[in-house]
Amino acid sequence: TSEKGYKIFDPCTKKLMLSRDVVFDETMSRNWKENSENSVAVTYIQNQYENELGVNSHGFSEFEGSPSSPCTPSHTEEQERIMHESAKISQPYDHTPVKWRSINDILAQCNLCIVEPEKCEEAAQDQSWIKAMEDELSMIEKNGTWELVNRPSDKQVIGVKWVFKTKLNLDGSVQKNKARLVAKGYVQKPGIDYNETFAPVARLDTIRTLIALAAQKGWKLYQLDVKSAFLNGKLQEEVYVEQPEGFVIQGKEDRVYRLHKALYGLKQAPRAWYGEIDSYFAECGFEKSLSEATLYTKTRGENDILIVSIYVDDIVYTGSNQGMLNEFKKDMKEKYEMTDLGLLHHFLGMGVIQTDSSIFIHQRKYASSLLNKFGLTDCKPVSTPLVATEKLIKDDGSGAADEENYRKLVGSLLYLTATRPDVMYAASLLARYMHGPSNKHYGTAKRVLRYVKGTLDYGLMYEKGKKAVLMGYCDSDWGGSIEDSKSTSGYAFSFGSGVFSWASVKQNCVALSTTEAEYVSASEATTQAIWLKFVLEDFGEL
Repeated sequence: TSEKGYKIFDPCTKKLMLSRDVVFDETMSRNWKENSENSVAVTYIQNQYENELGVNSHGFSEFEGSPSSPCTPSHTEEQERIMHESAKISQPYDHTPVKWRSINDILAQCNLCIVEPEKCEEAAQDQSWIKAMEDELSMIEKNGTWELVNRPSDKQVIGVKWVFKTKLNLDGSVQKNKARLVAKGYVQKPGIDYNETFAPVARLDTIRTLIALAAQKGWKLYQLDVKSAFLNGKLQEEVYVEQPEGFVIQGKEDRVYRLHKALYGLKQAPRAWYGEIDSYFAECGFEKSLSEATLYTKTRGENDILIVSIYVDDIVYTGSNQGMLNEFKKDMKEKYEMTDLGLLHHFLGMGVIQTDSSIFIHQRKYASSLLNKFGLTDCKPVSTPLVATEKLIKDDGSGAADEENYRKLVGSLLYLTATRPDVMYAASLLARYMHGPSNKHYGTAKRVLRYVKGTLDYGLMYEKGKKAVLMGYCDSDWGGSIEDSKSTSGYAFSFGSGVFSWASVKQNCVALSTTEAEYVSASEATTQAIWLKFVLEDFGEL
């Protein structure tokens, strides 16, 4: 069997029990035909499963035994001692645990996982998932997303499916169960079912610039979440979808829904939502940045300003006037179904800690999940991400590594650079060997994770009151790449305190001297500086 223990028959209680703690006495035997009227009390061996849970329990039972039975002590003194102890028990034993333990302490020792349903039939067995699906359909109906019509004969009808996701808080606890009705957009045909699909999102450089500015000014950052954002985007095309599984209207099974607004999964859904929110901000008097399509500002008088940045359905806003902030939040709640998340504390996998004197951003939870994902939770940390004297080449003779795992690891490291400029060069260097990586490349990537293990608490601190000066630094090596002799450029920019924009990239040309390599690096840094200058001008700075 699959049980990790012994199944034992207790002749005293006529029951089977499962235990790991078993002692075999092959010198004794039991006369199964002989019954004795003598009754004794025996203390059973504690089950090891109870030991593992930390619960102390004692089991006593009276049974009929014989002198030849293995349940009966062979010595009279032992028998008398046990009978004397059992005589003290005048009532059934109270099995209440002697020591109480917190349920969190017990669960912390268990390997728990969150199981998300993959099909509607599985979700229908849990009331919380049923409520999540009903909430999703309620939101669709409230937004006027569709209407039930007869099935068209000259148009394609797109299928839909349920996608289930458990949303977690920054500390890993469950926030809520979310059910999303998704259209099977992969069957859509360009030019018939959709035209344009592109929709911009905020750059991480912009988000960090906004955080640095808010810290320098002493402003608070706030966050809004648009419920089912894509359901608000108005469609220009004629699109039909099937009725969702589990919620087919009885008597109208042959009918379909015609979409007036977008559903998640449609090719044009992101662009439809962006067009909707962009037009609304224009009506409210916001001015869109010419350098960042998802950045909007609104001024009142000479000193008051409101700054809004959009990343799909997440809205981050800050400003100098609390009245403008409250007015913006009120207007957004009246226009769309919003969740007010209060102060910005978790955004795109980044933790944000706001105090009166500074703002600190980090990715501790994400870094810890990487170590667990790649089996390096208990690894030995190192002090540097790379060995300074070691050079990587394409064909190093160490053998081929698992390409899929290597790409996952390097891709994860690249996302970690959102708040960790100290691993930027290492991640960019490893990204050059995505095709056909070697065991040495994979070992080098794991070394970076060992460095992350020792620096889990690292992040970026932006302090209040520092002088608002845009400062940039750039540097370059010369012919650092062994394969093509190209150099690597790097730059970093700060706005009074912590850095908020950085990069490490291989140059496009072969530099013939160190001077040329430095000039190429300075040129790339200057390009970034000009863009940052435009963004800061939109913020009312510089």
